[in-house]
Amino acid sequence: MESLSSKAYKNEFVDTFDGDDSGNLKPRQTPGVLYSKANPTPVEKVTLLAWSEDLANELGIQKPTKQEEIDILGGNNLAPTMQPYAACYAGHQFGNWAGQLGDGRAITLGEWEAPTGTSWELQLKGAGQTPYSRRADGRAVLRSSVREYLMSEAMYYLRVPTTRALSLVTTGDPVLRDMFYNGNPAYEPGAIVLRTAPSLLRFGNFEMVAARKETDNLKKLADWTIARYYPHIQGEDKYLQWFKEIVDRTASLMVDWLRVGFVHGVMNTDNMSVLGLTIDYGPYSFVDNYDLNFTPNTTDLPGRRYAFGKQASVAYWNLGCLASAIAPLLDGTEQLVAALEEYATIYSKKYLTMMGNKLGLDEVKQEDIKLVTTFDETLAAVQPDMTIFYQLLIDLPLHLTEEEELLNYFSDSYYTPPTKKQRAALAALLKTYIARIQQNTCSREESQQRMRENNPRFVLRNYLLSQAIEELEKGENTLFQKLQEAIKTPYSGNHEEFFAKRPEWATSKAGCSMLSCSS
Repeated sequence: MESLSSKAYKNEFVDTFDGDDSGNLKPRQTPGVLYSKANPTPVEKVTLLAWSEDLANELGIQKPTKQEEIDILGGNNLAPTMQPYAACYAGHQFGNWAGQLGDGRAITLGEWEAPTGTSWELQLKGAGQTPYSRRADGRAVLRSSVREYLMSEAMYYLRVPTTRALSLVTTGDPVLRDMFYNGNPAYEPGAIVLRTAPSLLRFGNFEMVAARKETDNLKKLADWTIARYYPHIQGEDKYLQWFKEIVDRTASLMVDWLRVGFVHGVMNTDNMSVLGLTIDYGPYSFVDNYDLNFTPNTTDLPGRRYAFGKQASVAYWNLGCLASAIAPLLDGTEQLVAALEEYATIYSKKYLTMMGNKLGLDEVKQEDIKLVTTFDETLAAVQPDMTIFYQLLIDLPLHLTEEEELLNYFSDSYYTPPTKKQRAALAALLKTYIARIQQNTCSREESQQRMRENNPRFVLRNYLLSQAIEELEKGENTLFQKLQEAIKTPYSGNHEEFFAKRPEWATSKAGCSMLSCSS
């Protein structure tokens, strides 16, 4: 284990690419460079609120105890070998080209080499202004920082590819935010998350250099990314093979999101990882009632571009933007277009496999496709609590045959009683499902174990996060600590106090049902 202050950090991104070394934090366009040097802006007092022990052990990082060590987590101190910078990238936001964006409140401190030899970017989110802050202050509030810290780790334990969060600190500085962009700004406690990943490169990094027609930078960035993160890809067609792998990873990520009921809320291309990771936790949510049209983001209304059921198709659109960005690296676009069009087939295959696991099928046969489709359609109509419904499905007694018995068995998952038509459809589906399960070549116990491994019993619901944040703002951390433990074993029955539907009061409460990008 090594301390944050004594580590010899790598700075390969900074050493490889051209950047703006001036240290000038004034917001501006930065053509020709992939980053700008940016030291964190000091805060009043850095106080350690949370530390991910499991991640720290994996990376070989010693938990800081001295204030000068804790100060690194809030930007008030730097290790001698750190070369902090903010990355320059662009993106399509809500389907529209937004031009240069960049790390407006995130500052990468350096690259930490873990005992395994892998390097991890350490990045502070909320560390102050950068040249890409535009009209913002570069800060983050406790509300959003708690959400990012807990959800990053929750997704990891759910086995969903994600960036991780090492620490959460408060800054002692108030931060002014208009939470819902409705003209009612208020001061909130400031906070900073240290997040980490092998790379935080996004689709938008490639879109930026492509839009500026900086073909040399585009090639250099693609070559470096492939050599560093896709070293198995070599040869003359490496750019095409690399894109194909990003397509595959992105399809897998979308399937995992749907498996656990996660809604990102703001799938702009600058929030899409080239490693296939979940990145940038803003106005996200798990679905409570199974609503394919649910979006947690107020900014996403009324179009609901990023709704739960649209995420897979948005990922395809975003991959199209990446394909356009890297097209200058290929002789023609025909193969690139073909690789993009393979997304639908890849996604469908992965989705069916995932649903087979959720339903406990021994394999997904051609005739099972209709069963999977009917499950999706029926749940979308009835809208039971997704998490609770699938947990009840695991232990569904296979001897039940009467409609009333079948429907009553799932009564704890309903938010509203099913209509007569919905009752008939659900009962028919469940009878078909029981008949299919009885055809399994594996044992009932094996089938149920498969379901338990793929259907979480605990998910980090927004109303729980809202309650924990309210407590923390009052100086209490009981619920926060409980949630920190609960996220580590989401497939177990260790935390039954959280196995409940969203309460009625949370349906319309700010921060529980709808959120904004404000942080």
